[in-house]
Amino acid sequence: MLWLRALALWALLMAAETVHGVVRTLYLVPAIGDFRSRQIGVVTGSLLIVGIVWLLVPWLRAADRRALVAIGLLWVVLTIAFEIVLGRFAFGMPWSRIAEDFDVPAGGLLAFGMAVLGLSPLLAARLRRSER
Repeated sequence: MLWLRALALWALLMAAETVHGVVRTLYLVPAIGDFRSRQIGVVTGSLLIVGIVWLLVPWLRAADRRALVAIGLLWVVLTIAFEIVLGRFAFGMPWSRIAEDFDVPAGGLLAFGMAVLGLSPLLAARLRRSER
């Protein structure tokens, strides 16, 4: 049941990130350009993810830190696959464009976003515990 909940929450995160990406493309790209808006999108998307996971981490009912880390790793793998399938096969992006978002020396910040995603279950659970 835990893994079904983890998959459901991941699907919700991807839906929220998709809406986030559409809004970013419609409003931010025309104002500041595609690459800079993608950089900002990593930051705002990371905040969105942490917020959603913070709200719903109790619903996951993960038993311990190990389960939270495993869920985060699963989400990273699924998200990278999602990004590749969507970018490459749905939008026809070349591999170089997909890799650009992960190229930290060139300003791509998606690797940091993936780190936040991977750590978000553990971070959210710790934040919730510290509030008590």
